Amino acid sequence: MTEPVTTVTHPFDAAVELDYTGDGRFTGHTSPAYNNMVGPFGGATAATLLHAVELHPDRLGAPLSITVNFAGPITDGPFDITARAVRTNRTNQHWSLELTQDGVVATTATAVFGLRRDTWTDTEDERPTTPQPADLERTDFPEFIMWPRNYDMRFVEGDVPGEGASESPSSTSTLWLRDEPARPLDYAALTSMCDAFYPRVFLRKGQYVPAGTVSFTVYFHADDAEIAAQGTDHVLATAHTARFGRGYFDQHAQLWGTDGTLLATSQQIVYFK
Repeated sequence: MTEPVTTVTHPFDAAVELDYTGDGRFTGHTSPAYNNMVGPFGGATAATLLHAVELHPDRLGAPLSITVNFAGPITDGPFDITARAVRTNRTNQHWSLELTQDGVVATTATAVFGLRRDTWTDTEDERPTTPQPADLERTDFPEFIMWPRNYDMRFVEGDVPGEGASESPSSTSTLWLRDEPARPLDYAALTSMCDAFYPRVFLRKGQYVPAGTVSFTVYFHADDAEIAAQGTDHVLATAHTARFGRGYFDQHAQLWGTDGTLLATSQQIVYFK
């Protein structure tokens, strides 16, 4: 007798799952597995918004960029997303998105998708030289933060400050990370990984303080083939801040493949006390 095949949905796929109800509208539900200290992990929210465009029947090409503005708190429970193509050109397409709960806007986003073509190529930045993931210990976050449990994180520098940590002269963290359990990389997962850095102010101050992302942008540099080539390998991620002050700081990040390909860069502005 043949045993039935059991399909287990990866936690990330469950988190970004959407139902298309027609006319550019989607319904979804927050995932407890991706809870942050307050509300859902912003990377998962951004990935869900990107995924809405990927699922839209009018979508052209692959992601080039997405900007997500966290306008208000997202509570645990159902939400609605509307996605509208505001303009479609020959090789790129511009999208406007809103995430609402009970009719109230919680998050807005814009995204650009497009068709890539072969051109002259060069990467001026260089991937940091680091030990391999197997040579580093996995880092565990405090138990009250759920979303990091979905990642295998191995810090090269700028580890999570523990009890009694001192202030740091540098805001830079560099780490290897991948989905846990391992999952082939795609654009949605890459979007989420671009936000998988704890707030830089924690590192500089050596302690946890109230902080939250206000606006988050990802620029996708890899094409479909380069994304697929990463498979389930770790991604090398590095982030730093240029300036802290008057309640806000910026964050600049790069995500590199194990083969040296610059996969994505991201920027965000973060509120802190």
